[in-house]
Amino acid sequence: MHDGPQRRVIAVAPMPPEKAAYALARYSRSPDSIEDSIRWVHAHSAEKFWEQFYFAYGHASIADLGHVIICFEHISELAAIRLEDEPLWDGQAKSSRYQNFGPGGCFVPESIRRSETEGVYLGILRSLSNAYTLLHDPLKRFLSERAPRPEGMKPGDYDRTIAARTFDVTRYLLPLAARTNVGQVVSIRTLEKQMTRLLSAQLPELRMIGEELRDACQRPPVNLWGELSGQPGGAAEPLAPTLSRHAASNAYQAEVYTDLARHAREVLKGSGLDQLSPSSRAVGAGGEAVELIDPHHPLDELTATLLYRATHAPYRRILAVVQGWTDKQKQETIEVALRRRSPQDELLKEFRSGYAFIFDILMDIGGWRDLHRHRRCQQIQQNFTTIHGYEVPPAMIQSGLESDYRAAMDAVRSDIEQLRKADQEAALYAIPFGFKVRCLFKMDYAEAEYIARLRSGVKGHWSYRTVAWQMKQKMAERYPFLGEQIRATPPDVEDSLTR
Repeated sequence: MHDGPQRRVIAVAPMPPEKAAYALARYSRSPDSIEDSIRWVHAHSAEKFWEQFYFAYGHASIADLGHVIICFEHISELAAIRLEDEPLWDGQAKSSRYQNFGPGGCFVPESIRRSETEGVYLGILRSLSNAYTLLHDPLKRFLSERAPRPEGMKPGDYDRTIAARTFDVTRYLLPLAARTNVGQVVSIRTLEKQMTRLLSAQLPELRMIGEELRDACQRPPVNLWGELSGQPGGAAEPLAPTLSRHAASNAYQAEVYTDLARHAREVLKGSGLDQLSPSSRAVGAGGEAVELIDPHHPLDELTATLLYRATHAPYRRILAVVQGWTDKQKQETIEVALRRRSPQDELLKEFRSGYAFIFDILMDIGGWRDLHRHRRCQQIQQNFTTIHGYEVPPAMIQSGLESDYRAAMDAVRSDIEQLRKADQEAALYAIPFGFKVRCLFKMDYAEAEYIARLRSGVKGHWSYRTVAWQMKQKMAERYPFLGEQIRATPPDVEDSLTR
């Protein structure tokens, strides 16, 4: 009696993404070995396959089988945030914790170049850079004195740790215009969605990045590793030529949020939510950063979420207004978000509702950037603004530098408000990380436990540690047993030399 086929586990060398996806798609639909499938693909047109099955028949999942490495260099922090908005995304941006951003320069919107407004804009960025530089050394000295090097810690490790803790504080003065790099590893399905979203964006920088991304996918990729490894050169193939050729701006994505903003202004007029006083902008009682929203009807949730994005008001207050409406009024808001949608368009991410735990969080942009990395939840972010004020890092107070920091931030806020009258785009880029942003986080219990446990740890930044701890506390107040299972670390438990 003969044995059957022998079990094999095979690692396949990297291939052009479109052809790798073609080979794996065929592999799943035939009895052939992977080697035979690769030989088949090598002898047949991948372009024809993609045109027929991906674009004509709509078999979108096959594009999940091909992955690419894409790097974006010298883009703004604002653009980096928008790049990372994809739910199925793996990547990292240049960290503000481990390097000095001071001399790197900043992005300047094309719309203000060679104008008087450019001079005002650059003046704001220079003042931020000066404060960033001037506060760095005294902060580093203070942190070194507060946490001297233990005998068992190497000087190099100590210096890097203290520098990281210093940048944790000085990054509050970095503007959204600061240049950064982002590296990502994504499927070509996600890549196509990303290209479409960027090409449909309101921000000119994002549209330009979308065009450059599309162009990069039509060229052979950089193969420096192969060159360094002495691999023989060959006729390099374009990265993702078929998908990039079809990528284009999407009318629904380009216009729907403008429609919703206009609608929100109309339906919320007279509600007080369009003219918030500073004292009314705090989330939760006592101005806490985190509020866990009471359970409510899915129709109310969807309506309030669509309006939330278009305002600067707390979710709780928007929900209270919505709950006083008739079903017809709620449906009208939802119809605004759907009326331009074609059968091929996905629902907006605001429609990803029905999660049991909804947190409305108001925190500094710098700390929020770290929470923004979490993919197993839905995030609805309001626009960046200066109206919520800014955070003052505890180390600024403890080191005696609070007045210098406040003077710099107050002056910048005043200058940004003046700049906004001349150019709203430039004013957006000038906002420093220390100013607060409001964001809705919707999640299941497993993600709430993960974020609260991970982000409250002593290695983390004080800002998101505080938010993570408050998430645990809110859970414990509402659901005592579930909250008690979350092993979060109180923010007053510190170890500044742990990274």
